[in-house]
Amino acid sequence: MPESGHGISERPRAGAMLTGVGDEVPEDLLRHVVRTSGLPSAIARRVVSDVMGYFVETPEEYVRRRHAELRARQLPNARIWPLLREELAVRPVAAPELSERQLRRIVYG
Repeated sequence: MPESGHGISERPRAGAMLTGVGDEVPEDLLRHVVRTSGLPSAIARRVVSDVMGYFVETPEEYVRRRHAELRARQLPNARIWPLLREELAVRPVAAPELSERQLRRIVYG
């Protein structure tokens, strides 16, 4: 996580559990999580599903959600844009590098 956020960039939950048909948790991943964490299978399935749901967010959805969260914390846009660029750069599925102008367009249209 970016250090410049000083605790602000904690990884938020997307809130998207995988529940649709075809959104099955890979069994090999489930077995790995059960084996390495000691969690019961049902809880491990929920955790894996929740984590997978977090990462299906598009960069645009992520930017809109995080911008709203950071604005709710009273951060000014001048601090938010660089923070969003840093966060996008370290997401597991690499987002394209976005300029401040592109970030503004995602949020404000």
